[in-house]
Order: sequence, then structure tokens, then C-alpha cells
Amino acid sequence: MDRRVQVPTLSTSQIQQVERLLVERFAFDPLQLLENAGQQLARLARRLLEGNVTDRPIVVLAGRGTNGGGGLAAARHLLNWGAWVQIVCSYPTESYRGAPARQLQILQAMGAPLAWAEEGWELPPADLLVDAVIGYGLRGDPRGPARALLQLANSSAAPILSLDTPSGVDTEQGRLFTPHLQAAATLTLGLPKTGFRQPAAANACGDLYLADIGVPPELYSLVGVNVPALFGQETLIPLSAAAGSLWV
Repeated sequence: MDRRVQVPTLSTSQIQQVERLLVERFAFDPLQLLENAGQQLARLARRLLEGNVTDRPIVVLAGRGTNGGGGLAAARHLLNWGAWVQIVCSYPTESYRGAPARQLQILQAMGAPLAWAEEGWELPPADLLVDAVIGYGLRGDPRGPARALLQLANSSAAPILSLDTPSGVDTEQGRLFTPHLQAAATLTLGLPKTGFRQPAAANACGDLYLADIGVPPELYSLVGVNVPALFGQETLIPLSAAAGSLWV
């Protein structure tokens, strides 16, 4: 773009409204949204690995919510592109529901390597660690299997690429919970989160990118947000932080 453009951010309540309207008013299928997110995440992973993932070892950590479903979709694309992908789920596969479960079923049909973290287990060496454990709306320290996955991720030497937000980061207030992940890069979806304007959260995101997942501009206007044309040249764009705002 020829000049800097300020990018609006979304609060947690606005994100929830957007997700509801996408399905109820604009007839999006949740599986379609996960597919869009996963493909963009896989594209950024490939960009971070010098444009080629063939034979590159990648570990994908996937929670059982929407965030995890996007990570599972990304894992499938990376496998299709020739990467060596190990998928580690926060729960056994039968605990997944809805669109994330369908993404998992596709991977099972492909014979993809699936595991879940158990006590004493360690992550294999990797060139990139994809974090799709916890999405927006976290209000306190991660617990249970999600906490165990974050602790495993923090013990790995691989750079971390987070989906939508680094797991353990408060997307509303910008607080850092314990544990949380320090990402080398974060791909946030549709619009960035309000908390990313805070220095601590912005630092945890590492290099912040914004992905187009197909949200119509008319939908954003329904939640009180006017969005400039951001994706006319590229659907995966870097953001910069300055003066408490985010810019492209």
C-alpha cells in the first residue's frame, strides 16, 4: 500500500458477534472458516521457512476448540506440501466436537501422525512449532492439558508461530498469564485483537501478521467497526505497532 493505514481492533464481545453473524446472517459454514484460517496459517509457516516446507520438521499443537481446528487444517496443508508434521492434541481425539472434530477426522483418514501430551513426554525437534492451543477470550492462567502443552512448547528450542494469539495471552486487556508462549510470529485473523495494542502482548506476538479469512466488510459495520480496504494486494500482511495502534 502507498501509505500507512491504521487497522481497527476487535474486543472479545465484538469477536463473538462477528462469529455469530458469520453463521447466522451470512451463511458461512464453521468448517469453511477453519479451512480459510488453516490455509493462511500454513502459508505463513511456509514463508517463515524460506518459502519451502518440503522435508521440514514441524510440530503442530492443537487445542480442541476453534483455534485448534484452524491448526489442524494448517497441519493438513503442510503435510500435503511435503512437510514432516507431528500433530499433538490437547485431548484424545474422541474429545473433539463440531468443525474441529471434522478436521481431525480428515487427518485420521490421511494417516497423519497424531498424539497427545502425556506426563514425561517431550516434543520432537522441529524447525517450527505451530501454536493453536488457546484462542481469544482467555481470562486466567491456562489449566489442565492446555497448560501441559504450553509447558512443553516452552521447553522446545523451535521458534513458535501462533494462530490468532499466542496461547496464554489475554486478547482483551493484553495481560500475560502463566504459562504463556513467546511467539516468533503470530497470525491474527480478520482483524487484530484489542489487547495487542498493549506493549506486553505485542511483544509476546513477535512479528504480527493479519490474514484475510473472508469476513465481509458489511459484517464489521454491524458491530460498529469501519474497515479500510486492507487486502487488495495481499491476503497475508505484516502489521506494525506505533503510538498504541496497529498499522499496515
